Formats: sequence, structure tokens, C-alpha cells
Amino acid sequence: MHLLREDGRTGAARRSALAELTDRWLAGLFSTAADSMTGVALVAVGGYGRGELSPRSDLDLVLLHDGSAKSGVAALAEQLWYPVWDNGIALDHSVRDLATARKVAADDLKVQLGLLDARHIAGDPGLTAALRSAILADWRADAAKRLPELHAMCRERAERHGELAFLLEPDLKEARGGLRDLTALDAVAASWIADAPRTGLAEAGARLRDVRDTLHLVTGRATDRLSLQEQDAVALELGVLDADILLRQVYEAARTVAYASDVTWREVDRVLRSRSGSKIRRTVRFGFGSNTPVARGTAERSPLAEGVVEQDGEAVLAHAARPATDPALPLRAAAAAAQAGLPLAPSTVRRLAAETRPLPVPWPDEARDQLVTLLGAGESAVPVWEALEAEGLIARMLPDWDRVRCRPQRNAVHRWTVDRHLVETAVRAAALTRRVARPDLLLVAALLHDIGKGWPGDHSEAGEVITRDVAVRLGFPKEDVETLALLVRHHLLLVETATRRDLDDPATVAAITAVVGSTGVLELLHALTEADALATGPAAWSSWRATLVSDLADRAAAALVGDGGHQDTAAPEPSAEEERLAVEAARTNGPVLSVHAEAEHPSDPGAEPMGVTLTLALHDRPGVLPTVAGVLALHRLTVRSAAIRELDPIGAGAVLALTWQVAAEYGEVPEAARLRADIRRALDGGMDVTRRLAERDAAAPRRRGIAAPPPRVTVAKGGSASATVLEVRAHDAPGLLHRIGRALEDTGVRVRTARISTLGADAVDAFYVTGPDDLPLPPSRAVEVARSVERALS
Repeated sequence: MHLLREDGRTGAARRSALAELTDRWLAGLFSTAADSMTGVALVAVGGYGRGELSPRSDLDLVLLHDGSAKSGVAALAEQLWYPVWDNGIALDHSVRDLATARKVAADDLKVQLGLLDARHIAGDPGLTAALRSAILADWRADAAKRLPELHAMCRERAERHGELAFLLEPDLKEARGGLRDLTALDAVAASWIADAPRTGLAEAGARLRDVRDTLHLVTGRATDRLSLQEQDAVALELGVLDADILLRQVYEAARTVAYASDVTWREVDRVLRSRSGSKIRRTVRFGFGSNTPVARGTAERSPLAEGVVEQDGEAVLAHAARPATDPALPLRAAAAAAQAGLPLAPSTVRRLAAETRPLPVPWPDEARDQLVTLLGAGESAVPVWEALEAEGLIARMLPDWDRVRCRPQRNAVHRWTVDRHLVETAVRAAALTRRVARPDLLLVAALLHDIGKGWPGDHSEAGEVITRDVAVRLGFPKEDVETLALLVRHHLLLVETATRRDLDDPATVAAITAVVGSTGVLELLHALTEADALATGPAAWSSWRATLVSDLADRAAAALVGDGGHQDTAAPEPSAEEERLAVEAARTNGPVLSVHAEAEHPSDPGAEPMGVTLTLALHDRPGVLPTVAGVLALHRLTVRSAAIRELDPIGAGAVLALTWQVAAEYGEVPEAARLRADIRRALDGGMDVTRRLAERDAAAPRRRGIAAPPPRVTVAKGGSASATVLEVRAHDAPGLLHRIGRALEDTGVRVRTARISTLGADAVDAFYVTGPDDLPLPPSRAVEVARSVERALS
């Protein structure tokens, strides 16, 4: 008791002193009871073997013997165990010879794990040394069988006890990211198969043990569950300001352990796969900051994005990547990994954190697009986001994130911390992107909607202020900044109004329309409401709430349309370049093409070209859209935006002007002369674009990728008086615009104008089509065409 309360030692020093004190006491008992007996040893195993005794820890002991005096060993055991019990100390004990100990360990994984930490206390040290050597040799010899068993045990325990980093009453030992996982990581390292990333891991383990020690002292019990009623007392004992800060420290430690576990088990899986594959060459490297040899298979590298490749099931940096001169590379790598359903390699994240310069403010367009692409990946974005967080990259890019990181939510409805709730809301929003015209705004609003939590006052009001600052930092134009601020300020408006007001009262609907102002913003707010509730927990969203909110949104949309609140999607006026090329095409009766390279920062004369603006003018003919789109896809150019307009510059007949802003998927933008030649050849019939794309797709490596929401093709109401407007919302992919163009051609409609936008990983396109009579399609025919295009994309 003096050691626990009056000695002044805390933390690891107290645990070590408690173990030493216990060692001396047990050694004294052994010396008295054993007298002159030989061939026996008292061995500490498990947590006691590691010297990690908490105030109420069990004692894990093995009385090891060589088999020469079995009757004497039994008597010796009684003289050792009873004093322990008499002192009220919990005891886990066994009496075994070396052969039996090895056999029991081979049959029981938990026993083997405990014996890996065997430590000599008293008796014959040679016996203890023999036990340690034999158990370690067995563990390494059977690693290919035992490690998958250990991994399965860790997963089962996580399912049973949850994630320590998000629980309001966490089990410090059994929950995922807790002390059991630290023991498992040590066992993996002892196998020489893999080792955990060690940065911050020792500190995380020490913090969890300190909290558990204090919990034992406060409660007087051997408990590992940090219950709500004990948190204030534990915080006070540890000198922490309050229970919330205590939980944040616990959550931080748990995330460090959980991330290290994820990384380590991926490495174990990879090494064991490489051992079983006869055609995979293996090299030996050294694990994360350790001297443990780790076998690793070498695999082919296939490109994912500029500067990013896939290797051995992970996204890694390409050999030519230069993080020091490419500030958007962390987001590009993260987006590519998430969209491909791959983890970011830990070494890649560390290098990005160490070498990448901060993004300029405002962010370049590419960086913002890559953030949206990352968020739009849905579930696969979560482990990638966690990897960036583990190395501090998220806080570097979004300084306001630190205030919500690991912040607990003391509300039974919420299942996540504030920061993880924001990420989970973006995950849910990714599944709803087909319902809105601006998926980028939906995803960013989802990420920021609770960013005001942790600040004084109403979190929605604080969040509005923060969101304006963040949106400007991200480089959104003023109109989008206002939309994002409105969504964050009023993200609870629909659900609170729907559940607390009379929907039949005109004033209820009027209150909604007065805030949103347009159907586009209403769509965003409706989707954000649903994503927020789904990410909160099962109690936050029910069919009853969903019906009420949907009913209110429908009524508000009807009112907005009646008031002219719909957004006109008519194309802007043609540019001077489009008009110039249209005149030339009309005079020469042939296609005219201009290609201009563009830089991300035009003011920087040394900037590398980031893409090209391609403008094509020619007399209308069948297949123009799919043909040109297919050529761009063959050159691995992604379409950022595009516009198709019909002009009659000299009264000599209709001329189509197509303007595309495109960027290289990876590698360099092809030369303008090559683009011109291939487009002309394809238009003249000298290149079968569809066949070439199909051959390339068939030869491409198959990746798991993500399960994107299905495409959606709808007929816009009131979009144009002279044409039928088809809205296509789909996951962007190589050749998507080519497939859309072919599908429209197959239906026999004529594309008069089009507006194509790529927002992150989502394509949001509008096509103005007419029938053979150059008139809008009849309603039934328009629906038929929309369904046909949707089937072709599915």
C-alpha cells in the first residue's frame, strides 16, 4: 500500500517496482519451501512476465520442473499458491515439465502467448532459459499457422468489445486498440515475420497502462472498463483537467495501437502469401525501425495516378514521384488508393509527411478535386484517412481538424467521436451523390457539418464561420462558399422541422424555402440530413423520420419550382475561340482543332503543364461526341469539364463547337500534334475507337476497386424550351463519356449541346437532345431514352 499510495512513483516506474517487490516476496517463499530441491523453477508469464503489474493485476505463474521429483513439486506448489491466495491476490497458476508446457502451448494459443513472456523468478535459471528457447523456437517454426489464428482471435475480440477509440465506456484491455492488441503486436514481432510501426507505440501503451493503474486504485477492483462514473475520479488522479480530455488521450493512444495493428497484420498476410506462392520472388528487408528481418514479396507495379502506383496490394509512390515539388501528391495518392480500394503503404505516408510542402492557399483546383475524390470513395476512404491522420497530414491540410480530433460525444445516440462521425457522414454521403447536382459540395459539407463542436456556443453557428474559412482555403468560388456555409449552419433544419412542426401548415414549408432558396440547395440539404443521421447511429434515423423529412423536402421543392426556384441549366455563350474555329470550319468545310496546354498556376513560368484545353469545330455528323471522347480516353486523358454547342457563324449551316478541359490520368499530356492526328483519323473512320478501348480494358489488371452508387439518368423538368435535357450522374471512369455518347447515338437522338463536369470521382453531365424533327422529345420517349442510357452505363 505504501508503494501504491505514498511512495510517489507512478506509471511505468510503479509497475516495475511492484513487479520487483512481488518477485522478492515470491522468491522468498520459493527459497523457504524448496529448501534444497533441484530441477525446479518459478516462472512469471503473461503481463507479470513482462513486468507490467497494475495494482490489482493477477499473478500468472508456472512452476516448472524437470520431472525428477514430481511428488515434491506438488507439495512445493501448495506452499507457494496458498500464501498468494491468503493475501487476496488473484492467481493463474500451473505446474508443468518442459515437454508438457510445450504440448499445452501447441494446443492452446493463449497459453503460448503467455509463455512468450516467460521470466525467471527463482530456482533453476537453466530450466527457465530452456523453456524460453523452446517456446520461441516453436512459435517461429509454426508462425504460418499460429499468426492467422492470432489474427482471427484479435478480430473476434474486436467484434465482441468494440473499438476503444470510439467507446464512451471502453474496455482498456480487450477492445480493439487496447492492451491485448499490444501483446499481439509483440508476439508478431517475436515471430520474425513482421514488426509494427514503432513511432508513438510505446507512449500509447504506457498511457493505456497508466489509466488502467489509476482505474484500479480509484475503484479498488481489478477492472479494465473505464465506466462513466469513474472517469472524473481517474482524470483527477492523473492530473488531467476533465473526463473529456482523459477520453481524448485514451482515444489517441487506442488509434495509434489500432493503426499499428492494421499495418502489421497486412504485412503478415503479405509475407505469408509470398511464402505460399512459388512464383513470387522474396527479398529481406528490415521492419519499421527495428532490427527484425522481415520477408517481403516483390511484385509488379501498375500505375494508379500521377506519381502513384500499386505494388503488392498497396498504393505506393512511383519511382519518379517528387513529393518536395508536388504539394497535391498526398491527396492524389490518398484518392487513388481509396478509389482502388487499397491501403496507403505506411512508408509512403511517412515519406509524404516528411517531404511534402504545405499546400498553397487557396488550394489549387487539383488538390480540391482530389479531396472530393477521396471522400467520394465511401468506406474505402476510412483506412486511407486514418493513415493520413496517423502521420499528421490531415491536421496540416485542415488546421481546424485538431479541435474535433478524438473529441468524445457524450450522447447515447452517437456511436463515434466527432472527427470520425464527420468522416462517416462523408462515407454515407458518397452513396447519395446521384441525388444531387453538386456531389462535391455534398461531400465537403458532410466532412465539415459538425466542425464547430468543441467551440463555445451553438456548434452550427460556430461551424458556419469555420466552414467559410475552410471553403476559401480549399479554393471554392464565392457562391460555393456561401452554399457550404448555409448547409453547415442549417444541417439540422429539415429533421428538426419535420419532427416538430405541422407539415400541412404553409408556414412550415415557407420557413424551409426561405432558407434554401433553390432546389439545388434543397437537394444538398436533404442528402446531408440523411447522411448525418445514418452516420450518427441506428437510433438517429428510422423509416418514420425518413418519411417525414422526405415529405417536407418534396413539399419545399414543389413550392420552389412553383416560384421559379429551379435552376436553369442552359449553356453559357460561346467563347471567342469557339466562334473563330466555327467560322473557319464553316468556310473550309472540314474539322478545325486547337490544343492549348495549361498550367495549374499560369503566373509561374516554370510550372509543368497540368492539362490541355482542346477546342474542335466541325459540321455536325453522327458519332462526333463518342468518337472524340474515345480518343481522349485512349490517350488516358480525364475530362475535367466539357461543353458542346451548336453554332451557325456565317449562315451556312450548323457547326458543332466542342471544348474540353482535360488532364493526364498519369504521365504527361500527349503532344498536340498527336492528338490532332488521332482525332482526325478517328473521325475519318481510320481508327476503331470502340474496339481499341475494349482491347485496352481487357488487358488492364483487375482491381477490387470500390462499389460506387449506380448511375442515374433523369429527364430534367423545365430545363429548356427547345430541347429535352437529360441529366447523367455516374461514377467517373475511363471511357465514360464515350459510352454515354454511343448510348445516345444508339437511341437515335441528336445531341445539340452538352455540359460535362467531373467533380471529384463523379461525373455530372447534362445533354440537350432533340428528335429527328429537331424538337424536344415527347415525355414518354424522353423517359425511354433516359432508361436506355442508364442501362448502357450499368
